[in-house]
Amino acid sequence: MERDQTQTQQQQAQEQPLPDRYSRQRLFAPIGPAGQDQLAQAKVLIVGAGALGTGIAETLVRAGVGHLVIADRDYVEWSNLQRQQLFSEADAAGRLPKAIAAKQRLTAINSLVQIDAHVVDVDPEELEGFIPGIDLIMDATDNFDTRLMINDISQKYRIPWIYGGCVGSYGITYTIVPGETPCLNCLLGTVPLGGDTCDTVGVIPPAVQTVVAHQTTEALKLLTGHPEALRGTLLTFDLWRNEQASIKVGSAKQEGCLSCGNGATYPYLSASSHRKTEVLCGRDTVQIRPAAKRKVQLPEMAKKLERLQEGTVEVNPFLLSFSIAERRLVLFADGRALIHGTQDPSEARTIYDRYLG
Repeated sequence: MERDQTQTQQQQAQEQPLPDRYSRQRLFAPIGPAGQDQLAQAKVLIVGAGALGTGIAETLVRAGVGHLVIADRDYVEWSNLQRQQLFSEADAAGRLPKAIAAKQRLTAINSLVQIDAHVVDVDPEELEGFIPGIDLIMDATDNFDTRLMINDISQKYRIPWIYGGCVGSYGITYTIVPGETPCLNCLLGTVPLGGDTCDTVGVIPPAVQTVVAHQTTEALKLLTGHPEALRGTLLTFDLWRNEQASIKVGSAKQEGCLSCGNGATYPYLSASSHRKTEVLCGRDTVQIRPAAKRKVQLPEMAKKLERLQEGTVEVNPFLLSFSIAERRLVLFADGRALIHGTQDPSEARTIYDRYLG
């Protein structure tokens, strides 16, 4: 039914002469008519349909990018409406999958754009299936496991991708061009990584919008054939503190990098580099082990979770227990967690990423 409605809208739009909706963009000299034609032929993969993903998708759809592929595992919740601009109260009330809700709204904005919506927990196999014909990958995910998979798939198929993240009033973004810039694996010692998430310390919409503005501007440069205009630096900012830094990271590129070096093996596309997710027999519990052990400061994490006032937090020298409604998250100091109250690995990973980063 949804597919038929979308096809009907596209046919009607194609049959009727329309005013030039892109006239102001064509007037912008670096894009012009030729660049607008390039946008119409472009195909972009957006991984994640949350705050960044919805902002990126709307900008690219309004700009006339011809084909978007959107992948997201989650559904719309009321707390999303504060910053995830494509969603409505009806979407939250109906717990509509984010990818589907995004497609419906985007099609209403520009019916000429082809939008493929996938409700999936993205893994290497899924990414491999999305890649044919893709010109650019946009990062709008919420965890580094997925970002490192995106990084490896980008290097393997020589497709640029644009990294972005935000939490609180802080944001970060960097454009990665295979063969030219350091990849994310090269930058792991440079990119500021922390355990904060939007669900533990919050986020303000201007931080989201600022990251989206930088990501989509870089996307337009690439898709219209202007790589020389790329920023070329890793950008970080904190809007509340009135701070911004543009960091040159070209020297971080490593010849021996397993993701982009001469002997690249793309380690994050292999099963050994993924989080180990296991449904525990007879316990209504999913265990998650991070790909690499991480040292978690349990007392600090307990304070963050207590500030949420969403559930009950208990902590001892060995583990932290966080009960939320019918679910209970038990976290150990090495990053391993048990998610009680579910046998769905996708739901367990969502809970893990939401509260632990």
